[in-house]
Amino acid sequence: MHRLQRGAAPHCLGRYDYRHDSWNGVTPRPDEKAEIWVALDAMQGERCAYCEADIAVPADRHIEHFHQRSRYPQGTFQWQNLFGSCNRGNNCGKHKDSCGAYDHLDLIKPDEEDPDVFFVFVSDGTIKVRSGLDARNTRRASETLRIFNLDAENGPLRHMRKRAVAGYLQTAEEIRELAQVLPPEDWMPFLHAELAATDHLPFVTTIRHALLAC
Repeated sequence: MHRLQRGAAPHCLGRYDYRHDSWNGVTPRPDEKAEIWVALDAMQGERCAYCEADIAVPADRHIEHFHQRSRYPQGTFQWQNLFGSCNRGNNCGKHKDSCGAYDHLDLIKPDEEDPDVFFVFVSDGTIKVRSGLDARNTRRASETLRIFNLDAENGPLRHMRKRAVAGYLQTAEEIRELAQVLPPEDWMPFLHAELAATDHLPFVTTIRHALLAC
């Protein structure tokens, strides 16, 4: 999960009102669904808003309501309430909607808050709650990991993140070694180039945190 910049709302959403329209009236219309996905892909880079897995293939993704429609019907057609999520049943949007009651204010919303404030992504594929948070934000970070099931100890996401970062660990070590013997102006351009080159990749936050640990 990383910070997302939300763009303008798809025009098609303005044609609906939750008080007399249903989401099932939108999803069968391929033109409107495609319009929503264009806006979501522009924000997320064809990666799941929560786990950062590749969702470029339509079968691997769905349009996700951050606040569940059953509990927050007024958000059914609100652009601010929509994300693109992977289709894995054991994590992300589908897990959120099956994990029971929770306070939606506990969830970290990546287009409104920077997940880097709350989490450290470790090169072994785990995600740690960042130290130094106050009690409320420590709880929010822990609840976000639990509700989206992002840090299952031996789950597939952990192994996917570990595989994604493996090819960058040597680069991260080289950057650390350069930082010990050279002034910042000599090694920082190398770091920035690596960050830019990986920014579009799935599980980029794990890669970025490894590169920045110098």
